[in-house]
Amino acid sequence: MGKIIAVVNQKGGVGKTTTAVNIAAALTQMGKRVLLCDFDPQANATSGMGLDKRKLSKSVYDVVVNDTAAEEAITATPYGHVLPATSDLAGAAVELISMPDANHRLSAALETVRSNYDVIFIDCPPSLEMLTLNALAAADSILIPVQCEYFALEGLSDLMTTLRLVKKRINPKLEIFGVALTMFDGRTNFSAQVAQEVRRHFPGKVYGTAIPRNVRLAEAPSHGLPVCAYDKHSRGAHAYQAMAEEIAKKL
Repeated sequence: MGKIIAVVNQKGGVGKTTTAVNIAAALTQMGKRVLLCDFDPQANATSGMGLDKRKLSKSVYDVVVNDTAAEEAITATPYGHVLPATSDLAGAAVELISMPDANHRLSAALETVRSNYDVIFIDCPPSLEMLTLNALAAADSILIPVQCEYFALEGLSDLMTTLRLVKKRINPKLEIFGVALTMFDGRTNFSAQVAQEVRRHFPGKVYGTAIPRNVRLAEAPSHGLPVCAYDKHSRGAHAYQAMAEEIAKKL
């Protein structure tokens, strides 16, 4: 039975989608059966896995709103299977409000394919609203990317408050799977200080590997490729490979 992990942080620009795409691809390379569910209306994880969001006949929107079977919308790529998103998903948050069991639409869909995978990642939108609540209701645990920059911990208290409310009211089993340090600059004391502070807040949950700032990592999405396919020798590729190995041991 596959583990479902929501990649979540309501702050934008923390490397959330980059982490979801590259961890999914690295685990796939290691022989794991991986599904990446893109639940962000920006659909960046979809394009980052090499899919053209303008040419999709079915997406996660059809699954949660129109009751399309998840299996019908899933697309196989060389880097893992993808339950893709399109811009239609932007309207789903409003449509879901009036639907029965609104918070559990994604959960019900993923349960039908969970046994096909070792792990399912959900790339969440950078906000704490209906789509993110659906993702948290579906997940067993969450992976939190935290950038090693000023204000890194700002907003994490809001996320922890939401996590406690979701555990209390919607999904009692939800736990923190891990915390990923991103945009780490080893040349500055400041990055090291932020990393130390994050480890203090989340003892035993922060991965030993920190993801560095890396040009190749930034370029890869524009080519529709995970960094391991774009430049497997880059620092970014090596870092995500190392983090994926840490994650594989916990699965």
